[in-house]
Amino acid sequence: MIEFIKDNFIVTTDKSKLDLKTIHEFLSTQSYWAQNRPYEIVEKAVEHSMCFGVYDGERLAGFARIVTDYATFAWLCDVFVLPEYRGIGLGKWLIESIVAHPEIKSIRRLLLATRDAHELYHQYGSFEKLRNPERWMEKFNPQPYEILDEKKEENRSQ
Repeated sequence: MIEFIKDNFIVTTDKSKLDLKTIHEFLSTQSYWAQNRPYEIVEKAVEHSMCFGVYDGERLAGFARIVTDYATFAWLCDVFVLPEYRGIGLGKWLIESIVAHPEIKSIRRLLLATRDAHELYHQYGSFEKLRNPERWMEKFNPQPYEILDEKKEENRSQ
């Protein structure tokens, strides 16, 4: 577990402090990238990721998650600061804390995707446009939660 302290705020990787209800609420209703994400998916994603919570005392103020093999690759995702905490530098500090984390500093490739925060991430020097975007491919499922619903229905009928 790593902690960074600044004024009355703490950034920590201690998952036991995470407020999953607040994280789910924000991601599934306020984010553009995770609309309608089910609670159990948020819970599973947190379980299998390195997570960073930003706290004002005991209250969650922001969150980010890293999907990684801890050796060569990491993907920064689900980054947010709650609306009532925006504009005071917590998002910048969260990113600074993430890139300063010893497990992340040695990663060869740290990726992220953003619709509108390119300038925020670019400030940290290590984030830039893909060097060779033509090499990257993706398999995209636009309706992943429908598959979960189908599996639930199958399990109920058995």
